[in-house]
Amino acid sequence: MNSLILIFSTACVFAIAYRFYGLFLANKVMDLRQERETPAVTQADGHDYVKTDKYVLFGHHFAAIAAAGPLLGPVLAAQFGFMPGALWILIGCVLAGGVHDMVVLFASIRHQGKSLSVIAETEIGNVAGKVASISVLFILILTLAGLSIAVVNAMFNSPWGTFTVFSTIPIAMIMGVYMQKVRPGDIRGGSIIGVILLVVSIVVGPHIAADPVLAQLFTFSKKQLAVIIPAYGFAASALPVWFLLVPRDYLSTYLKIGTIALLALGIVFVHPTLHMPAITPYFLGGGPIIPGAAFTFLFITIACGALSGFHAIIGTGTTPKMIANERDVLFVGYGAMLVEGFVAMMALVAACVLVPADYFAINAAPAAFASLGLSTVNLTDLAVQVGEQVQGRPGGAVSLAVGMAYIFSSVPFVKGMMAYWYHFAIMFEAVFILTAVDAGTRVGRYLLQEMLGKVYKPFANNAWMPGVILTSALFTSAWGYLVYTGDISTIWPLFGMSNQLLASCALIVGTTMLIRLGKAKYAWVTAVPGLLVYPLVLWAGYLNITANFLPKKLYLLASMSGILMVLITIVFIEAFRRWHTLLQIESPVTDRYGDSVLALVTERDEMPAGVPLQE
Repeated sequence: MNSLILIFSTACVFAIAYRFYGLFLANKVMDLRQERETPAVTQADGHDYVKTDKYVLFGHHFAAIAAAGPLLGPVLAAQFGFMPGALWILIGCVLAGGVHDMVVLFASIRHQGKSLSVIAETEIGNVAGKVASISVLFILILTLAGLSIAVVNAMFNSPWGTFTVFSTIPIAMIMGVYMQKVRPGDIRGGSIIGVILLVVSIVVGPHIAADPVLAQLFTFSKKQLAVIIPAYGFAASALPVWFLLVPRDYLSTYLKIGTIALLALGIVFVHPTLHMPAITPYFLGGGPIIPGAAFTFLFITIACGALSGFHAIIGTGTTPKMIANERDVLFVGYGAMLVEGFVAMMALVAACVLVPADYFAINAAPAAFASLGLSTVNLTDLAVQVGEQVQGRPGGAVSLAVGMAYIFSSVPFVKGMMAYWYHFAIMFEAVFILTAVDAGTRVGRYLLQEMLGKVYKPFANNAWMPGVILTSALFTSAWGYLVYTGDISTIWPLFGMSNQLLASCALIVGTTMLIRLGKAKYAWVTAVPGLLVYPLVLWAGYLNITANFLPKKLYLLASMSGILMVLITIVFIEAFRRWHTLLQIESPVTDRYGDSVLALVTERDEMPAGVPLQE
């Protein structure tokens, strides 16, 4: 099959979805209004609550949500063939992922930029809030561990990629100081500075790798990177958002969207054939990469490429504290998810242009590949061209880089640059992932501060530096330990399951809020995907425990899986009870915006001044 068909179909489906379904969600379901002041305005503090240009915020949000999931998930799911993954990306993004991202961002804005656990507590009840807090914390730890392991596997022993990725940190700091202190609001000037410096770092990269002394400085082992990455996460969590987090994410967005656009143009120009069949013999299970069958395991493998609970953490973490206009929820929330879905489709294509034997040789452990009885076709030549051994590097990052490099280097006027494109792709993937690590770590710090603030009030103050430093250190240590001791084959399945469980939970919390706001007739937009995904993921989690973790004696991971499944189930039960209560209310009340709603949740968030709480 010609890869151009998938690219064209994806672009058309997503454009139509944004124009019609996205506007339906914004105008009818959520009733987004420009005149409503957002937390970035009402609670501006110059540190976390900062009114931000919608294009800059789109860059931050997209960079934060688009991590390893849309890059590596579709690559790993290519084991089942290109058709299952392509269908789920198209359907999931439009009807589940985009809806999920919009509703959680909308909910957080209405709740003063608070986290998903706080929203669950106010919308559903105390039990749901406490359970959600614990669930989100564990899921976020697992997510960041899974993302970081992917970075470790992509960057170890690669001085070129490491230098370029590390360069984005001081470049972002320079941009942040320029746009915040030197020339406040000069986004164009800051962008020009950042892009020029990024291009310079990419050009200098191969020279760094060729110099024996400099290359040694930027060559790290897996264990060393497993310490360095959490240290970076700590810094990104503790520093003001304008200094590192937002400018780095904004900068990386140029790289991300630019690279994906180039990849799409490369596919249009080269239109390579998809060598991976539509359905492989491993569709029903028994594959060397993903342990289960496509049905159920496809959802937890592709994860962020179609629907992601991690987005709920970002959508109720950093982004709602910076959105300046409620109408921007469509552009930032739904739009960013569709762009991520396009990235996922690009990744799937890049993996499927490889000969299946070469694909499995890269992504399967050597012993697992040997048992398949397959012989590689182009892998030896590809390894020579990129200048590194690529066989036996599971996780998806290397096969994606090889596929991208193959497409880029097939363009006539840039032939012979396979090594350059391969290392560029590795750097692109690492930057993609690390921007989610820094935002995710900051959100984890917010969550810890909220939880500890109930025990000792100063922790609830995001400006209290001892609390900021302590919670940042505790959180980064937790996921850093898993990075140091785990591997992609054990962490990624657990990450995928927990990710999808959280997504279904967020959809149900959003459904509860829509019902309370008097939008019960539209609640199906969130309830249907949430109630469909939830049982599928529970079944995948059960199979993962019994067929993957327990045979390997991974009792800690098996226990964590079981606990998370029970906790999310409790949230669902509490939500169903709340739905029943809300639907019995016959007399609506008026909220602070003058709208008729079924109930008011908190005096601070929903009540006009001086009006008593009503139910």
